[in-house]
Amino acid sequence: MAEYENILVRQEDRVGVVQLNRPQALNALNSALMTELMHALRAFDGDDSVGCMMITGSEKAFAAGADIKQMAQASVVQMMNDPFIYYWDQLAAIAKPIVAAVSGWCLGGGCELAMACDMIVASETAKFGQPEINLGIIPGAGGTQRLTRTVGKAVAMEMVLNDRKLSAAEAQQLGLVNRVAPVEQYMDAALELAQGIAQRAPVAVRAGKEAVTKAYETTLAEGLHLERRLFTMLFATADQKEGMAAFIEKRKANWRGQ
Repeated sequence: MAEYENILVRQEDRVGVVQLNRPQALNALNSALMTELMHALRAFDGDDSVGCMMITGSEKAFAAGADIKQMAQASVVQMMNDPFIYYWDQLAAIAKPIVAAVSGWCLGGGCELAMACDMIVASETAKFGQPEINLGIIPGAGGTQRLTRTVGKAVAMEMVLNDRKLSAAEAQQLGLVNRVAPVEQYMDAALELAQGIAQRAPVAVRAGKEAVTKAYETTLAEGLHLERRLFTMLFATADQKEGMAAFIEKRKANWRGQ
């Protein structure tokens, strides 16, 4: 496994775990950290021994935002040419599912990072927010778009325009978070979710992620067309034959990812 300065990486069974590790800055996201994060995720994405990934921070902060010092004096042209903000799009394009395990502060770019993942498990202390308005800007890595699609216009407006923060319980009620657990248990809960997914048929898992993601981004007719195409495509896989045979024979399936 590669050596990193801003993240910690490990593998637990079939789950690849990446922990943001800038504790002195509450895991503020800078170019170096995001570069390492994407390198680690791409490595897991190409590793057949990994079926799902998890991103986490510390109990105090998942990520308190982007590193403001990095962009405070930037010009429009510099921001347009800076690849930093495009890392969020690249993360959302990872083929395998990603679970965010969130505790403490999850703000700005950190909230956008969690939302770019596929599922979120939060500790009871998690706080979600998009406080960019306090800096004279707005969210720029999906905060206005993914947030609105999840929690609705009214709540998103208040978060973006007036720095409203959501508790873990509120985030779960609004559909932003899958489940909430005590601080001492949220990592185990996130890992349990990721391990469950990682044990499923790998090709079908990737197809399912693609189909659900597309529902966010396209019309119903286009989404149904993609779903049908992916559904029928899976009948060309060895895993489909194995899965249905195992069901008929009342035994556990042996997935091959083929």
